[in-house]
Amino acid sequence: MKKKILITRKLLRSNEDRASKLWDVKLNLNDEIYSSKKLIELSQGCDGILSSLTEKIDEKILSSLPKSIKIISNFAVGFGNVDVEAAKKRNIIVTNTPDVLTDATAEIAMLLILGACRRANEGINWVKKENWKWSADFLIGKQLTGSRLGILGMGRIGRAVAKIAKSFGMEIHYRNRKRLSPDVENGAKYHDSIKSLFSVSDVLSICCPATKETKDIINKETLEYFPTGAIITNVARGDMIDDEAMVQALINRKIYAVGLDVYKGEPKIHREYLKQPNAFILPHLGSATKKTRTAMADLAISNIEEFFDTGKCKNTVN
Repeated sequence: MKKKILITRKLLRSNEDRASKLWDVKLNLNDEIYSSKKLIELSQGCDGILSSLTEKIDEKILSSLPKSIKIISNFAVGFGNVDVEAAKKRNIIVTNTPDVLTDATAEIAMLLILGACRRANEGINWVKKENWKWSADFLIGKQLTGSRLGILGMGRIGRAVAKIAKSFGMEIHYRNRKRLSPDVENGAKYHDSIKSLFSVSDVLSICCPATKETKDIINKETLEYFPTGAIITNVARGDMIDDEAMVQALINRKIYAVGLDVYKGEPKIHREYLKQPNAFILPHLGSATKKTRTAMADLAISNIEEFFDTGKCKNTVN
């Protein structure tokens, strides 16, 4: 008998076709964001769930899922939307999709850096007005060549950002839980504290996982560590930034500009970002290429397939 799998969000057609051949699937044809109640209702009779970041699967929801649920395969490299410890207590494994979105996310990280440094948001607004006038000092921004890029979190994505940034002539600095070996560092300079890293970061790229330790790591106190006129970008998770403190730093020009692809409470974001001309903001596009989204869904499907075939999965996070 085929396993029954709930797929909580609409996938690309090729991925849905593959899943449908493997299992008896419950598809979300209207791409509705399910309420907790509906998620629990739809999970009845299912053996697994292929979830997305839009589902907050906390301890309360987990305790209400049927005992038949054995795996939650998250369609993302992050898994902060699932209470992994509560899942473990219910003997539900949680998996993610590492590696496949590294390059696409690193590209967006560089787009944020370029957009923030070169005042892209202001430039777009001027073009829309159709009355801009060139002058020697019109929309002068910051050049990447020779500037110091701080990378917070030198994992797969952080290292991919470093590789691209070096081609722009940037000097790479980083903070990581562990120092990388010299061959992996590839000339990047390690810092043993965030204060040390932030103090030399003309530009910061946040690429680290969301944890209790990294929540609001950019706050009123740590913003003072940066050189005046620094630029901060984030492709990790919105929880890393204290938005009130960041907005004030933008207004008083302690921070020259921000480039953001992730936010607390997204799709709703701190309204003040929308008012700041020096905020270059995107709607969580890190992995948004056809190649990457297809690969992510394929891996999420393969995680479920591997688990039911072998009883385990290499991409388990709990």
